[in-house]
Amino acid sequence: QVQLVESGGGLVQAGGSLRLSCAASGSIFSINVMGWYRQAPGKRRELVATITSPGSVNYADSVKGRFTIFRDNAKRTLSLQMNSLKPEDTAVYYCNAGGSGIPSYWGQGTQVTVSS
Repeated sequence: QVQLVESGGGLVQAGGSLRLSCAASGSIFSINVMGWYRQAPGKRRELVATITSPGSVNYADSVKGRFTIFRDNAKRTLSLQMNSLKPEDTAVYYCNAGGSGIPSYWGQGTQVTVSS
């Protein structure tokens, strides 16, 4: 089983920055893609960014140019650098890990609140 723990959320004013981190542990050898998702109250959970084992990245149009996803394999961490934050970025952010033919794993989430 894979365990994911997010950290780094908080309250920030519009235009500010935050860096989210996800610490992974357990049987991670079969994981080939990881990503960040977010969910605002009353809305569906949506993709923010993903990164594959070879390092290919994908971003939602709403965050492209402002957010950067990266990983540190040695430390088993996934990070999301968020710059130029907007009030519409306010949500609970979740770390996700998956692979072909295996269950998708989720962290418990970390709250990001951006004030106007």
